[in-house]
Amino acid sequence: MALSKGQTIASWILQIAVAIILFQTLFFKFTGAAESVYIFERVGMEPWGRIGSGVVELIAAILLLIPSTVTIGAIISMGVISGAILSHLTKLGIVVINSDGTSDGGFLFALAVTVFVSSAVILILRRAEIPVIGSAWFGKA
Repeated sequence: MALSKGQTIASWILQIAVAIILFQTLFFKFTGAAESVYIFERVGMEPWGRIGSGVVELIAAILLLIPSTVTIGAIISMGVISGAILSHLTKLGIVVINSDGTSDGGFLFALAVTVFVSSAVILILRRAEIPVIGSAWFGKA
């Protein structure tokens, strides 16, 4: 099942958007920005959760930009961002109130949902390319 030109363009737009979002958050995670440290302290995963999720997000972002590994990157990004969404829904709240009283206005939650939905759409578009099950369930790519 080859992608049409429109599907290919849509997939690449989503791949780049997800990669940009994931890359953008790495600065805060890897530099130990106060907001990032506060979030991971709230969920009881500071510093290893912050650094570990950053490494996984970096890997996912890179894989999303390599044509032969797009679906693996999308699967990884959905997995790691599911943890972020779950943290927002259970411990952080949709709107994160930082230790200094400032609020993100729900921006981080919106980015997480954007990454999740975009990755899901990438997988739908490229379903025949999903390792192990893709060609068996959806035909050859």
